[in-house]
Amino acid sequence: MERILRQINQAYYLVFTSTILSAFIGYFIALKNDAIVDNKNPMSITLSSVLIIYILASIPGSLSLFYRYSRKLRTIENENLKFQKYQKAAALRLIAVGLGLVGSVIIFFILRNQSIIFCFGISAIALFFCKPTISKIASDLDLTIEDEE
Repeated sequence: MERILRQINQAYYLVFTSTILSAFIGYFIALKNDAIVDNKNPMSITLSSVLIIYILASIPGSLSLFYRYSRKLRTIENENLKFQKYQKAAALRLIAVGLGLVGSVIIFFILRNQSIIFCFGISAIALFFCKPTISKIASDLDLTIEDEE
């Protein structure tokens, strides 16, 4: 289970690394003032609307689908197969939530609209709830954790 935790954690921190990289890139693009779009422009409204709709759909959707899928995984007897499927599902959940986080950073620097900061915050909090731990994996898969003494 430790190996699965490490691999899911790699995906988790990859999302945060992507967010930081997109913030740096967005900052340097914003210094040139080339990528600013007027907030009243239809492209601006469309871009922010797509981001908000994506976040509103992806966060509860990915959390709900992952919860249901992890309940189905409890019935699998083969532990290697169970862990492999759990790892893929956890990574997909992180990617779904992480796209909203990275997208909100990029769109913020393009539009410089302060309401996008709220999208960033919502996505960051949702990603925090996706952080993998041994106890969450054990709880999701209905496993018992052996104490090491």
